[in-house]
Amino acid sequence: MAIEIAPRITVDKEVRFGKPVIKGTRVPVSLIVGQAAAGLTHDQIAAEYGIGVEDVRDALGYAQAVLEQETVRISK
Repeated sequence: MAIEIAPRITVDKEVRFGKPVIKGTRVPVSLIVGQAAAGLTHDQIAAEYGIGVEDVRDALGYAQAVLEQETVRISK
């Protein structure tokens, strides 16, 4: 059973081992982030994986929100 955790982003333990994916697909958010980091445009990513540009934007927005909550503790 898929649960929407953010706009256009779902998790389902039966899909990609419960990793966040684009709603209605098996395309992981981490893949979208990686492709953007590699320099692909939103249009290129959308075309490559059969998703919408809005899906790409929402995946990147979700990743940003997750990182915003992360705290890194440095010990000496």
